[in-house]
Amino acid sequence: MQDLVLACDLGTGGLKGAVVAPDGRVLAEVVENYPTFYPVPSLHEQRPADWWQALIRTTAALMAKGGAARFTAADIGAISLSGHSLGCIPVDAEGQLLQDAVPIWSDGRAQQDAAAFFDRFDEESWYLRTGNGFPAPLYPLFKILWLRRNAPEIFARTDRILGTKDYLNFLMTGRMATDPSYASGSGAFDLLAGQYDPEILAAAGLRADILPEIVPSASVIGELTRTAAQTLGLEPGTAVIAGGVDNSCMALGAQTFEDGDLFSSMGSSSWLTISAARPVLDPKVRSYAFAHLVPGQFISATSIFSSGTTMDWTRRILGADDAGMSHAAMETLAAASPPGARGLLMVPTLGGGTSLEGGAEVRGGWIGLSLQHDRGDLLRAAFEGVAYGLRVALDELRRMTPIGPSLVAVGGGARSAFWRQIFADILEIDVVKTAVDQEAATLGAAAIAFHALKIWPDFSPIRAIHAEASRHGPRPAHRPVYEAGLAAYRLAAAQQYDLSLTLARYRQGCA
Repeated sequence: MQDLVLACDLGTGGLKGAVVAPDGRVLAEVVENYPTFYPVPSLHEQRPADWWQALIRTTAALMAKGGAARFTAADIGAISLSGHSLGCIPVDAEGQLLQDAVPIWSDGRAQQDAAAFFDRFDEESWYLRTGNGFPAPLYPLFKILWLRRNAPEIFARTDRILGTKDYLNFLMTGRMATDPSYASGSGAFDLLAGQYDPEILAAAGLRADILPEIVPSASVIGELTRTAAQTLGLEPGTAVIAGGVDNSCMALGAQTFEDGDLFSSMGSSSWLTISAARPVLDPKVRSYAFAHLVPGQFISATSIFSSGTTMDWTRRILGADDAGMSHAAMETLAAASPPGARGLLMVPTLGGGTSLEGGAEVRGGWIGLSLQHDRGDLLRAAFEGVAYGLRVALDELRRMTPIGPSLVAVGGGARSAFWRQIFADILEIDVVKTAVDQEAATLGAAAIAFHALKIWPDFSPIRAIHAEASRHGPRPAHRPVYEAGLAAYRLAAAQQYDLSLTLARYRQGCA
């Protein structure tokens, strides 16, 4: 019976694949990594051929595990992909790739092109129409304009600009299409209208069909061709689902798909995401929004750019040797420091900040260092600093829309009970850990496949899959110290912003 789904999360660092049963059980899973290239500052590139090879290796490894898990390729009813956002993959009319390496979501090459566009089109109107709250140059619209200006010979041959998972779907089916969630991160999508915006495309001087057609996320866009099936080790005719952008897939997999549902992703960056019937937008905060996989819903989020990356840097720098220290050792040292880290704060914007945090030039630091502080204090201040940063982001969401009494935590950081308690104390909200951890995006991709195959009538089965493993609530005894810490953090973060341009000039002078 073809009731299993091969769900894959095409992430920034690698591809995670899983074979998922309708009851949510993961029968087998595999991770295949691929590199990111940084040829010059602001250029962040990956090779689509590496994504395809990772998918080939993933399916082969999963099918190899089928014997022990008692499934075969014939049991796979569909393949469904979650893809990292803001991809810009130019292909010609036959679907041939026109660049070996393409910009990924974090690539900031298009600053000049975005600035020129906003000379012609009001930036606030663009933001409120699209919900695109990341720094504007990251969006594909402006990467396309960069391509037109800097590689006119490639642009002249470009028939379509595809997203990450959409390119792999094309290789599997021969059809070029996307879904609303991925299209909503294009820089040219009207969130409320649910389609590409002709005014934005006209202002950019782009033809209307340079972006792929939009089909429902939970729909079958085609079947595996015989060639693709042979390459992947799957059955010809296996359904290929439209899929979704990683942010929306993770939201669905984290049971955030009805009004007021909230989850926190605790990864390299961290964000707070809410589901609502309308996008939650604010020109000052620059919350970002995507169309949800679930029709009629939107996900809106505030975030901080450096959370897991800040913690990894701190662990490495404060380690006793070149290898740094283990995560367990880091938590043990941090736990020896009292709440508030004896008056020490960390602003964790080591890799720059979101618009809310002060933008790309802002930097972080420990504030209030004294001779009494030790490594444990520095470590605890780092844990607490990430939580303070998210508290600022959460308060903005609370100002804009109703928030429930709890949030679901997913991602690598969610595995730490120590950190979940700090989050609960500082965010003043119940932090729930469920059976779903780093599998949220793959579960979201699987969920739309089960719905597309009519195995699930709706998305409610996700609730049962999220068996609650633990719940951490705010501890009243620690409220006074964290209230004082939050006030100090807001001031420290503001001062880091005030310093940002002066420090940027200083860095340039030191180069």
